[in-house]
Amino acid sequence: MTTTLTENSVAFDAAAARYRPVFARIAAGALRRELSRELPFEPISWLKEAGFGAARIPAEFGGDGLNWVEFTELLIELAAADSNIPQALRGHIALVEDQLYHHGRGADRSTWLRRFATGELAGNAWTEPGAGGTATILAESAGKLVLNGLKFYTTGTIFADWIDVTAKRPDGSVVSVIVSTRSGGVETQDDWDGFGQRLTGSGTTGFKDAEVDPAHVFAFGDRFPYQTALYQHVLLVSLAGIARAAAEDVSRAVRERKRVFGNGNAPLVRNDAQILQVVGEISAKAYAAGATTVQVARSLDRAYVARNADSGSEKAANIDAELEAARAQIVLSTLVPEAAGAIFNTLGASSTRAGAALDRHWRNARTVATHNPFIYKARIVGDWEVNAAEPPFVWGIGVASADGGTAG
Repeated sequence: MTTTLTENSVAFDAAAARYRPVFARIAAGALRRELSRELPFEPISWLKEAGFGAARIPAEFGGDGLNWVEFTELLIELAAADSNIPQALRGHIALVEDQLYHHGRGADRSTWLRRFATGELAGNAWTEPGAGGTATILAESAGKLVLNGLKFYTTGTIFADWIDVTAKRPDGSVVSVIVSTRSGGVETQDDWDGFGQRLTGSGTTGFKDAEVDPAHVFAFGDRFPYQTALYQHVLLVSLAGIARAAAEDVSRAVRERKRVFGNGNAPLVRNDAQILQVVGEISAKAYAAGATTVQVARSLDRAYVARNADSGSEKAANIDAELEAARAQIVLSTLVPEAAGAIFNTLGASSTRAGAALDRHWRNARTVATHNPFIYKARIVGDWEVNAAEPPFVWGIGVASADGGTAG
């Protein structure tokens, strides 16, 4: 059952009417894909055909023109259908936002906006294995720009037409590079072996003399400033969708269950007061997860609007978005796994059968919660509250260097 948490606009209603049938088709095959570890190529193609990748793009370029609150509502519905898919689209969503942020601010990004409106998607290739930092190099060779390196956690790239890559030039400057997945020398492997979110396409991508159009190279420092909050927001969306799916699954399972324990409270589990309490708690936690995620979306809308404000107002909006996303992450990273795990308190040992895959909700939630560890976010929020210390907007991961930072 869909629970609407936003005030809908005409644009939202039209978009929802087009996308919800696709979400239903995606949900119908989610269990089968989970059991067979079938990557969602077909579901993502349905979304491409429906234009979902252009939901944030203005109507003048062929998109839906949704704000972040509206788009978030749809993303949560998609995540409830299959939590892997919003995460697989995370890099695309961020690259679209980067183009929107810069368009009209001394830059013309209409070509990219129209390209995405036709259904083309982008993946992500930022994180590197081993020492960390950025070892991928963009350099000139035989009169062409070529990219060489290896990236891990390249979420969504296996489904994509383009890849959003971070790299260094020989002079050490860091750049964002948009590379075609059809370029020679690009190879993506499906080698993600996590116990949850197994279908996000978060494998390894290698670049060997992959040719890059010079027009597709941008200074990394010019990325839209609320990008970290946005990346975290998409993970919050996945958590909110997992909680909603868990609430729907446990309600249906309890409603249909015939077996009862002799020391229970009713002839049917559906009438057992203790079981109903647990179901109610799961439902409440799902509601809180969705409402919290929508609240973060409001801060993203403010940050987007502030791009045309004075520098002080823009900075304040970006700090607010980062803190909103961090606070939500701190809460949902424990709340949603807790809600998903409570399913097993209502149904007994039969709920652990592999064919039902009810454990996927907990596994998926716990996997999402490991991203960008929330224990560090709690410290950062506390430092802001006590000392007004600004939160960091970009960080890396890798083997510690001698000075305590990350190498690379």
